[in-house]
Amino acid sequence: MVHRAQIPRGLLVLYALPSLMTSVAALPMALFVPAFYADELGLPLAAVGAAIAASRVLDVVTDPLIGGLSDRIHTRWGRRKPWILLGTPLFVVGVWQVFVPAEAASLGHLLFWAALLYLGFTMIDLPHKAWGAELSTDYDERSRITSIREALSTAGQVALLGFLVVLSVQGLTAGAEQLRGMAWVLVLGLPVLVAVALLRVPEGPPERTERVHLGFIEGLRILARNPAFGRMIGCVLLFVSGIAIQGTLHRLVLADVMGDESLFPWMIFIENLATLAAVPAWLWLSVRIGKHRALVAAALWLAVLSLPLALLRAGDAVQLLVLIAIRGSSFASILFLANSIAADVIDVDSLASGRQRSGLYFAAWGMTIKLSLALGVLLGTALPAAFGYDPSADVTPPAVQARLMLIYGVVPAVMMTAGALFLIRFPITRERHAEVRAALDGRGDEALSGQTSGAARDL
Repeated sequence: MVHRAQIPRGLLVLYALPSLMTSVAALPMALFVPAFYADELGLPLAAVGAAIAASRVLDVVTDPLIGGLSDRIHTRWGRRKPWILLGTPLFVVGVWQVFVPAEAASLGHLLFWAALLYLGFTMIDLPHKAWGAELSTDYDERSRITSIREALSTAGQVALLGFLVVLSVQGLTAGAEQLRGMAWVLVLGLPVLVAVALLRVPEGPPERTERVHLGFIEGLRILARNPAFGRMIGCVLLFVSGIAIQGTLHRLVLADVMGDESLFPWMIFIENLATLAAVPAWLWLSVRIGKHRALVAAALWLAVLSLPLALLRAGDAVQLLVLIAIRGSSFASILFLANSIAADVIDVDSLASGRQRSGLYFAAWGMTIKLSLALGVLLGTALPAAFGYDPSADVTPPAVQARLMLIYGVVPAVMMTAGALFLIRFPITRERHAEVRAALDGRGDEALSGQTSGAARDL
């Protein structure tokens, strides 16, 4: 395990390579797959959405199960790598079956293979994040690790959008053709990148802690008593939900307020490009003022720049794109800083529980993010409908446009601000983390000494 030393950037890039591909699948599942199954395969849109949502129900079981097992099971190849290796074929088979179905594909086909796709994703993503949290025990180095991982994740999405532009230029604009092209990229690219990461980057030994038996209920009690964990759950729930509301409404705002839905691909491309470009600046700020303060700054940045969105109307498309790009420059920072802080929260738990439970904690974080995305989509559709917005109407009245833009700009701003309140007087600062690490390192030395003494007695 690397400790208080900067890991070579090249090694971190190799570690982060799988994220370059797994992140690519998220956009098609949200933006292309529902429309393709409804428009080109003739399945009911509501039923398609319900099938995709139902395929995520399995996550309630698989996330904590895989997270906990990857903490407990030790193999000669490590704790995290075997799960990533096993999840890769499940993921690529699921991608191909969902993205390139037969013409007679049914809702049952979509439900089964989407569930397999998400299972494979969980088996890759959760252990991968836990592996990253264990590459270093240094407060600032962890931010560097997660920033590189999130930067590559965003770069994958930017590259996907560029790939779609290339397909469009070549005249391949049908949903089936675009999904087939994306499927080939994922099926061929992910196994190679996973192999490089697993073969070239060491996993490192698990944290040496007290060897104690910890029952499931007692383990949950210790987790619940961790004040930093509860605060992070609260702020992540609000942050991600707020962002998801705007993501849900992007296309509808362009179509029914700006009057130019064709700008949607450019909006998403510019937003992701700005996010990628701003990662070094947010990393620098987190080193200067601390991770939780930088996370507050990122959330308030997005909140303040979301407020002017409520004032935009038809003819303001350029202003909309500019604001989306500037406010979106904090997206990656919110993700990488939250994941970096999560690693510090796990250290506190290791000190309290006597065990390193990175997988369990990242499973809890993963479930929170999924719940937040679902909540954001729900609010992004239910609130406009409650205030009279109908996307199928030929004309959206000015009063309804005004209410839609208030939901688009003000509601996420309020949620981001409320989430930032959870981080006021956050209990894990750089100084507190140093104390926790000193205690853990001392305990680890004692455990190693005890093991050595026991071995000597055996001899």
